[in-house]
Amino acid sequence: MAEKPLSSPPPPPAAPGSPLARAERFVWLTARVLEQRRFAYHFLRGGADPVEAALTAYLDEDGGYGHALEPDLRGPVSQPLHTAHALRVLDSIGRCGGLRVERICRYLTSVSTHEGALPAIHPSQRAYPSAPFVPVVDDPAGELLSTGPVVGTLHRNQVWHAWLFRATEFCWTAVESLEKSHPYEVHAAVAFLDSAPDRPRAEAAADRLGRLVREQRLAVLDPDRPEEFPVADGYAPGEHHYPHDYARVPDSLARGWFTDEELSRSLDFLAAEQAEDGGWPLRWRAWAPGSALEWRPIVTIEALRTLRAYGRPLDG
Repeated sequence: MAEKPLSSPPPPPAAPGSPLARAERFVWLTARVLEQRRFAYHFLRGGADPVEAALTAYLDEDGGYGHALEPDLRGPVSQPLHTAHALRVLDSIGRCGGLRVERICRYLTSVSTHEGALPAIHPSQRAYPSAPFVPVVDDPAGELLSTGPVVGTLHRNQVWHAWLFRATEFCWTAVESLEKSHPYEVHAAVAFLDSAPDRPRAEAAADRLGRLVREQRLAVLDPDRPEEFPVADGYAPGEHHYPHDYARVPDSLARGWFTDEELSRSLDFLAAEQAEDGGWPLRWRAWAPGSALEWRPIVTIEALRTLRAYGRPLDG
């Protein structure tokens, strides 16, 4: 009997000049090892082991992640935002479980507030550079912004840990009490609702949240007229958010907030954003050259994944 090959053969190269070929060149030219391996995993039939190995370089002894994994926070110390980023990477390669995630949950427990929520920035960041739009305070409150994506990812992977019980209740309370919000907080709410175990409750909360997004004009519904949609307080000029930013995949609860035409225009806009160098641009404030350079390959990979999820051609 013939031996089974150890790995899948590489895919045929993307057509020269195609979105995928241009993005691939951009990634090899500019990206960190982690994003190079993530690109290979998602688009070149690369393995999960190299991604996980690259991610391990950011792991701290306390079970959290640091070392500028989330590029707007510099320095070695573990932070909730770094750790949320690590969980998203592990989720995307089917490795969000086991001893590593148990250690992550212990870290999350250690930095949680009294109600079981995560602060956006732990005070340990004070000794190191960070973006001016993520201020460091001595006694930070728990936030949906940092807690929602973590809780959603753990539920999607059927992880059970004592920390999750209180953190889940915090997220329900935060989501269901939102009256005035901003795009990144809504993203966090969607990340939670898309995987929350109580599906009827999640659908009801998402329906209410979608009405809030439209009433407060938090999504640019016509990319040709972005000036008709306000930029949230504290955001950079032009830091708009579009339907595809909320509904990254077709089965997201946020998909129901937008018509087919609105989403199609949004995806057209996303595809057209690819820059001449093959990467996608940042819409938020670039505060340091290194962080901007590290973010663009991440944004590029996520743009490609969203376009592919909706069936948009990438390699022709």
